[in-house]
Amino acid sequence: MSPDPCAACATGPKISHAEIRERAYDLWDRNHRPDGYALEFWLMAERELMAERRGSSARQIARSILSETSENYQMMVLSTTK
Repeated sequence: MSPDPCAACATGPKISHAEIRERAYDLWDRNHRPDGYALEFWLMAERELMAERRGSSARQIARSILSETSENYQMMVLSTTK
């Protein structure tokens, strides 16, 4: 039996159906509104939004680390100049 694909979704960033619907509509519209591709655009929208959320989280973590490293460096410099 394969693992439940929804279990992975539960641990990822929360995205509302309204957000996915809006993104899917935008993708569909930008691609000249083809018939019969609703599911493909829905899944594409969901993937894009999840990637954006993961990227946002990664950037926040990186900023936090850089900020902390910068503060530690400043304290080290100040302590050696006294």
